[in-house]
Amino acid sequence: MPSISYHLHLPDALTSRVVFASPHSGRDYPASFLNTTVLDEHLIRTSEDAWVDKLFDSAPEFGAPLLRAGAPRAYVDLNRASDELDPALIEGIRRVGHNPRVASGLGVVPRVVAGGRAIYRGKLSRFEADRRIARIWKPYHEKLAMLLDGARARFGEAVLVDCHSMPREALDGALRNTGPRPEVVIGDRFGASAAPQIVEQVEAVFRAAGFVVVRNTPFAGAYTMQAYGRPSRGQHAVQVEIDRSLYMDEKRIEPRPDFDAVRTVLRGVVAELALLGAGGEEQPLAAE
Repeated sequence: MPSISYHLHLPDALTSRVVFASPHSGRDYPASFLNTTVLDEHLIRTSEDAWVDKLFDSAPEFGAPLLRAGAPRAYVDLNRASDELDPALIEGIRRVGHNPRVASGLGVVPRVVAGGRAIYRGKLSRFEADRRIARIWKPYHEKLAMLLDGARARFGEAVLVDCHSMPREALDGALRNTGPRPEVVIGDRFGASAAPQIVEQVEAVFRAAGFVVVRNTPFAGAYTMQAYGRPSRGQHAVQVEIDRSLYMDEKRIEPRPDFDAVRTVLRGVVAELALLGAGGEEQPLAAE
């Protein structure tokens, strides 16, 4: 059976122009995929943004939809363009130019997981790659575009908050001072995907909740920010990366004992983020 493309959680009443999405938390691993990979059921999950969807699952309580991946990132990467095909993995693909993501094995159909571990022993057919894109990638992005279009039509603007997690070690090479270690990285492609005031609001919300926040380094945003960030048209896209070590045991891929405490803090963050772009308008919030 093919993996499910996405799960959509809608509020009882749509009161927010914000759309929350979690493209890398999918954990519906098809048996056919697990039978094909050379990795065991633990290692295949190392690229997964495990539990991120749970951290942000309160969005519908505050009038905002949550779109979360069903398919795992190792199967199809929803934060890549559908034409980011890897010639080192997929038969019949010619190398055109240099795409650093594809070259490192992280195309739309990934060749490796975290740590550069190969997923397959050999190549995949072009048919298989196209099948995954048609069944997983396209439905997800069609739904995401529909949600953003709907928010713009109703509220005059839309804001995408794309939710991710990052390995703690990802920040090691980016740290250039002795200040507090960043816990949240906000990506707006250096101002290209969202208006400054939107990004400032996002940063302020996380800081007020006690997180150490930086922008764009080392994660400024990939395909999703490029495709959906159109601030001149009233559509803003902001990527949020949270340090995994705050809420999970990275080696075991299991929630930490204090996971629920972190989730509670992020529930408050989500409540505030749901007001993004509201310009001071009052909107109904669910009771704490």
